[in-house]
Formats: sequence, structure tokens, C-alpha cells
Amino acid sequence: MPAVAAEPADPAPVRTDVTRATERQSGAVCAQPVPQRTPAFAYVRVSTEEQAAGGVSLAAQREAAEAYCRLHRLDLARIHADEGLSGRRADNRPGLQRAINDACAQSGILVVHALSRLARSTRDAIDLADRLAGANADLVSITERIDTTTSMGRFFFTTIAALAQLERDLISERTTAALAHKRSHGQRVSGRIPLGYDLAEDGVQLIENEHEQRVVQRIHDLRHQGLG
Repeated sequence: MPAVAAEPADPAPVRTDVTRATERQSGAVCAQPVPQRTPAFAYVRVSTEEQAAGGVSLAAQREAAEAYCRLHRLDLARIHADEGLSGRRADNRPGLQRAINDACAQSGILVVHALSRLARSTRDAIDLADRLAGANADLVSITERIDTTTSMGRFFFTTIAALAQLERDLISERTTAALAHKRSHGQRVSGRIPLGYDLAEDGVQLIENEHEQRVVQRIHDLRHQGLG
């Protein structure tokens, strides 16, 4: 029986320069480190009035910020707080300033429970957002679901901030009108009885005190003479 010739073995693959470059690139991709999570800095605030009225506590705001960061895989680096301070102004709240400085320094995200914790006026809110944007940082408001990392988030932020200020302005106008109405009808408008009047038995109306009225008139006369 004739011998069967052995089949030639497959030639070894030729490793060209292109092959080596591809292998090096593939290895580099596999060796890339896992991207770091975006740093986040939470800000919580409660005023004295809100504490007395049982509003959203600092603890509840902290828990909300922590839960949000866990859900969105943010690295919550620090929580800054202002306790017993009004939100009317931004420049007199040290906790807020520290939170903004941290977010700006690390191009991170400032997380707040609601826009009312951040600012009470549209101008202040927009100024703070512009300051963050200038440092490549962003703002998240959990309650209003605002996230300025997106275009729609920035749009809704501006809109909601304006609506919030409109609501406050309307409340202020209604309060001013109600107080003016009470004054025009000689009714009490505060816990203090003005000089020149006594409180009537009904606890609402004001009645003139003749002796004090003479004192008030004397004060007006002196002021008119430039001696006030």
C-alpha cells in the first residue's frame, strides 16, 4: 500500500508592524482605569421660621441628597449647611459660599433639596447658576427635578426660578394690600399698639388716646420745623 504524504502544517501567522500596533492599542484599552465619578457637594438650609413651623429639616435634606447621589452614581464629597439663616440673600450664608466654591474648584455638581434652599430671588438663583457654569460646574435641584447638565434642565431652571419669585411677589402684594386695608379701617396690624392709640375691647379696633395724640402732634410739629 503506497504511503500517504503528510499534510503540510499551517504556517505560523506573520506578525507585521500593523499587528503589533493593534495588539499594543488593544492592551492599552484594556488597561485604562475606570473613570472617576463626578464629585458632588450638597447644600442644606433651614431658617428659624421654618424650624418653628416644622418645615423640611436639615436631616431630611441630607438624606435626600445622599439618596440622589447614590442613585445617579455621584461622589458626594461634602454636605454644607446653614442653620437658622434666611435665604433672602446669598452673600451672608457661609455654608452656601463654601458649597459653591467646592463645586467650582472641582467642576462638580451642587445638589440642593429645592430651589428655595438656594435662593429667594430669580436674580440670585441665576447669578449662582452662572457662577457654577463659568467654572464648568452644574446645579441639581431634587424637588423640581432640575439638572443643568442638560439644555432642558437649564431652561426649566430659569423658568421655575422666575415662577417662584412671581409667587413671592404676589404674596407680598396681597399682604401689603391687606395691611393697608386694616390701617384704613383703624384696625390693629401688628403685636404692638402704635403711639397715640389704645386697643379696643374687641382686640381689633384702635381707639385714640388723647394724651398720646398730643405727644404725637408735638412730634409732627417739631419735625415740620426741622427739629425732628
